[in-house]
Amino acid sequence: MNNEQLIKSVHVWAVLVLVASALFGIVRMSANTIGAQNSNQNSNTSSNANSSQNKNANTTKRSAGTESAKGEKAAMGGLSSQDQKFLTDAALGGMMEVELGRWAAQKGTSEGVKQFGRRMVDDHSKANTELASLATNKGITLPTALDEKHQAEVLKITRLQGADFERAYIKMMLSDHKKDVSEFEKQSTKAADADIKTFAGTTLPTLKEHLTMIQALSGTSAGGDNNSGAASNSNSNRGSSKNSNSNSKSKSGSKNSNANSNGNSNRP
Repeated sequence: MNNEQLIKSVHVWAVLVLVASALFGIVRMSANTIGAQNSNQNSNTSSNANSSQNKNANTTKRSAGTESAKGEKAAMGGLSSQDQKFLTDAALGGMMEVELGRWAAQKGTSEGVKQFGRRMVDDHSKANTELASLATNKGITLPTALDEKHQAEVLKITRLQGADFERAYIKMMLSDHKKDVSEFEKQSTKAADADIKTFAGTTLPTLKEHLTMIQALSGTSAGGDNNSGAASNSNSNRGSSKNSNSNSKSKSGSKNSNANSNGNSNRP
């Protein structure tokens, strides 16, 4: 092989090396590009996954919040504020009627008040049981003891004795049952919940009967005072009649005395 052929072979090999280097560089660059793309894709995929997870978490929280709100509404029975207030007031009032009824049966001085007290215990205990069952079905928790206001009212009455106790008890029962009848009449027609409307309507006749009873007791008490006054006036009138008769007799006696005196003086 001469020099020219050798040079040509060297040139060919050099070109081949350059081409191979170039191809190697291109392949490497392609690999880097693909790797970067895969990395970006993975990063985007991870970001999308995280975003999806966050969205799912937020959706879950919103769903949980919605379910919680629904649960709270279900727990409250879906009742209006007016219906809830009615149930609470009826529970407190009923417990107070029972408590005062027991005291009236023990401390009352008249048989009428004692009987009324026992009737309050029986009727309101029954109504309280029905009310508690209704509240449970509606998911409402009613008070199981008197609040400070009602406790103070009970103490105010029960610390009295004898006739003072009866007057105060009758006065309170008269006022309370007027309010009760009015409120139950309203709820029997305007309650938003059908079951509460039914409860108010079925309890109303008993409350009206209680009102009639306590009005009779109140009237009897007033009547007793009137009879006493009438007796006093009658006695006074009797006294006046006696005085009138006494005066008439005195006057007659005077006339007779004068007549006799005149007759005697005219005698010879």
